[in-house]
Amino acid sequence: MKTLVIIPAYNEEKNIAATVTELRRSCPALDVVVVNDGSRDATGELCRAMGVPVLELPVNLGIGGCVQTGYRYALERGYAAAVQFDADGQHPADALPALLEPIERDEADLVVGSRFVGGAGFRSSAMRRAGIIFLSGLVHALCGVHVRDITSGMRAAGPRAIALFAADYAQDYPEPESVLAAGLCGLRIREAAVEMRPRQGGESSITALGGAYYMIKVSLSLILRRIFFRRG
Repeated sequence: MKTLVIIPAYNEEKNIAATVTELRRSCPALDVVVVNDGSRDATGELCRAMGVPVLELPVNLGIGGCVQTGYRYALERGYAAAVQFDADGQHPADALPALLEPIERDEADLVVGSRFVGGAGFRSSAMRRAGIIFLSGLVHALCGVHVRDITSGMRAAGPRAIALFAADYAQDYPEPESVLAAGLCGLRIREAAVEMRPRQGGESSITALGGAYYMIKVSLSLILRRIFFRRG
């Protein structure tokens, strides 16, 4: 199965080389593309030095626009599956076969890597876990899909999900909204157990001070997306 690993990256020069090296070691058959989201550091140069294709965005679009660029690239080149994979070292490359297996068997259109299925591993703070539980419940109420690790950025998409996300991908905090969109469109969604790690360097794009804003904004966006989908 022709598979592309999409790595969105913004100022990840401390992590990107190790992330690419791990992917090549664990999954040598998979293609990799880095979407460089207007980084001001050496992220792009390091990738090109390693022979990794780089999609250079001239300005910083944020995670949603960055990932959607990767899905458009996958769609245009006829990939049967695409995997979102963070540049910061949190995602283990050896978990990719478990994510891709339901896609290969045509049992799912979208498989989300979950910290809350099976094993342990890094699970972030208690406050953030409470927020994840709330958003998971909200998405379930809005579309009937239950994804426990609703904010996970590690996921595998089959052809239907690639086409959907290439055309429509939430721009600011897209992980919960993309699951909702997939659920509303009738895509088959599953979770696979993944033991996440703390990021290996740099800073997260979501800070503690922005947590309340994040929850309010995402909750409203989810509700509005559901309302306008019903009207459509």
